[in-house]
Amino acid sequence: MITTHVLDTATGRPGGGIAIELERAGAGSDWALIGSGVTDDDGRLRTLTPSALDAGTYRIRFHTGPYFAATGRPAFFPVVEIQFTVETGQHYHVPLLVSPYGYTTYRGS
Repeated sequence: MITTHVLDTATGRPGGGIAIELERAGAGSDWALIGSGVTDDDGRLRTLTPSALDAGTYRIRFHTGPYFAATGRPAFFPVVEIQFTVETGQHYHVPLLVSPYGYTTYRGS
């Protein structure tokens, strides 16, 4: 299972209303969309994937441009894309800490 949340570090508030897509790498350069959604008022997306995932390479894409535009701020990174490796049978929490001019992430629990 993969879950995520977004924190706007410039305001110290959750990043609500951010569209997110999750894809799994296929053969060659192909990617398959396996989940999507929008963060809630607490900046969380709890329904990104079904409970079990196959091992492989995944990428999560946060559409931050519309979020910053709605708050009247520029977005140097209008989309933040993170690729990571999944092993079978584990839970992955991939948070995004974002501001208009920077971001960071880590593997959470």
